[in-house]
Amino acid sequence: MKKAYAALTALVCLLFASGTYADQPKPWQATLQPAATPIMREIHWFEQYTLWFIVPITLFVLILLIVVCVKFRASANPVPSRTSHNTLIEVIWTVGPVLVLLLLAIPSFNLLTAQLTLPENPDVTIKATATQWQWNYEYEGSGDNPLAFDSYLLKDQDRAAAGKEDKSIYPRLLAVDNELVLPVNKTVRVLVTAAPTDVIHAFAMPSFGIKIDAVPGRLNETWFKAEREGLFYGQCSELCGKDHAFMPIAIRVVSEDKYKQWLSAAASDLPGAYKTLMAATDGPAKTVDVAEAQ
Repeated sequence: MKKAYAALTALVCLLFASGTYADQPKPWQATLQPAATPIMREIHWFEQYTLWFIVPITLFVLILLIVVCVKFRASANPVPSRTSHNTLIEVIWTVGPVLVLLLLAIPSFNLLTAQLTLPENPDVTIKATATQWQWNYEYEGSGDNPLAFDSYLLKDQDRAAAGKEDKSIYPRLLAVDNELVLPVNKTVRVLVTAAPTDVIHAFAMPSFGIKIDAVPGRLNETWFKAEREGLFYGQCSELCGKDHAFMPIAIRVVSEDKYKQWLSAAASDLPGAYKTLMAATDGPAKTVDVAEAQ
């Protein structure tokens, strides 16, 4: 009876433990990560849309190649045709690709416009500065002394002290010591650059559909609006040196109330603010662990 109750409790906790949901790459993954922003939903749609052109064209070309190999091989066609022009075929292979490119260009330009047009009056503005090999985040407009901190790759020996031993939530080589904390359903503007004496990096978050270069001496900008809470992972996507693979990006999206509480506490005690936030967001996972142990 106790085992059945424990299993039921664990199931309920899993169903409602949205705070522990983490978007990250999966082994042998061949598709895009689940969308967490409107832009990423459009990217998902555009990918599926292009497949309706790519698959038929690929099959059509394959069939043509097979027909040519079989019908026009030397043994089956010893006297080749001397035909050099066919007006109908030339019109088709000129007009056809133009129409396909037109059908791809219109939604592509619409998507690019949505990505590059920043909404007016964003709710939160973040400055992300890349260096070899870490990220520095600064919360613009958060007071006379804006909150700023570094975000490093979480080392295995530091997991216990940070309370991040669960690798299903904090995966190896993607988890960081200090996540970028942001509110859900709020427009976030991200200013991206690199240290003046550094190299080019790139700020990329697959679930948000954003990827933009961090160039020394130049300030690029992008935006997103996360529509669900969770822990999202990305990486530097520009070859930036020997530790390029060890420069992850982690964004923790929480409710507006939790975000405000964290931002207020982080101004004076960043480690304590993270522990309080993790206790609030990772709580359901701990309940599951206890239920399974009974």
